[in-house]
Amino acid sequence: MPSPTLRDLLGEFDRALAYTTDLQVGLMPEQIAWRPEAESSGIGWHLGHQGAVAHYMLRNLTAAEPSIDADIDALMDSATPERHRGDLPSLDRIREYRSVVAERIHYRIGQIDQGAVGAPNQLRFIASTLLIALINHEYQHSKWIGELRTDTFGLDAPPLPSSPRLRTIDDYVVLTDPS
Repeated sequence: MPSPTLRDLLGEFDRALAYTTDLQVGLMPEQIAWRPEAESSGIGWHLGHQGAVAHYMLRNLTAAEPSIDADIDALMDSATPERHRGDLPSLDRIREYRSVVAERIHYRIGQIDQGAVGAPNQLRFIASTLLIALINHEYQHSKWIGELRTDTFGLDAPPLPSSPRLRTIDDYVVLTDPS
């Protein structure tokens, strides 16, 4: 299979986001916030964390753009001790944050793909590697969300996403080296 273009990778990124969205279907807000103990993270934290990491990496590796929501960034940082991850913003705010992050990723990667940046060839390489990492990180946390969904709440999980670029390794969906 030929190496994917940035447009191909954005499609894979959108597929990963859609799968995470599908995992939320049928969950009540209290299930999204539920944690079995103070030293664990709820689904809502994972949702915010996925977005926070994606935007942090984008803005630090490709463009110096400001934070979208500094409070969410701080709360969703994995350096924040788990016991301090319980006071989550509303699910609507987390979803809006994720949506804005996805828009920023599409915009910035689009600029890179068009060569409308300094060092376009170098940034194209960075953007490709970045997208692969973001996709795999999205699926990593989606697995944990899916486990809470099925093991704790007894709900079926949606079918795993399908793409010739996706594999399952150690029960995790990953975008493998596409070249």
